[in-house]
Amino acid sequence: MYRDLTHPIRTGIQIYPGDPEVSVSPAATVSEDGVAVQEICCGSHTGTHIDAPSHTEPDGTDLDDRPIGEYVFDARFVDIAPCSRRERIEPDAVVPALADDDESPDLLVVRTGFDEHWNTDRYLEHPYLAPETAVALRELGCGVALDTLNPDPTPTANAADDEPDGFPAHRALLGAELPIIENLTSLAGLPDRFRLYAFPLAVQNADGSPIRAVAAVE
Repeated sequence: MYRDLTHPIRTGIQIYPGDPEVSVSPAATVSEDGVAVQEICCGSHTGTHIDAPSHTEPDGTDLDDRPIGEYVFDARFVDIAPCSRRERIEPDAVVPALADDDESPDLLVVRTGFDEHWNTDRYLEHPYLAPETAVALRELGCGVALDTLNPDPTPTANAADDEPDGFPAHRALLGAELPIIENLTSLAGLPDRFRLYAFPLAVQNADGSPIRAVAAVE
């Protein structure tokens, strides 16, 4: 059985502040042109997407530097929903689940429940990984996938003074060539272990790409 974990790409969907706006519009129609063609304008980190190390690392690899088979992940699921606004996700909330596994997964999939706020201002106030949590995942050789805009806090007027600056979770994981997937949805009820298909678009020198994130569950 397969479950789609992807937000559809539509005009005006949520973006990281400052990223290119998203538009999907007809470029040709059957009635006028004999064929239907859509024009899609978006950034490389649109919607449900995967980051390449080159997203934050000056000498990081691009998505097309890896064999396509490396975008099929052995995933471990952890449900910590409901999370509060701008909640700091500490290591003890997610890392113990990895210690229980006989085989280390490629990816930790974390449900915070914040996908219910997709396309709202509240979605920008998402929970985030404490820098120590990202370091712990790096030491375990495990990437992360979340139902949030960012594994780091997204700057807004509501940011607290003690929140980490910049992109420490990105740097810790992408700097170790570990994957980051953002803006997943429909994670409730997934099994503890499953296979996640997350193929990026075949874009040259891609620092990130929208994906069709699909869980294969028994």
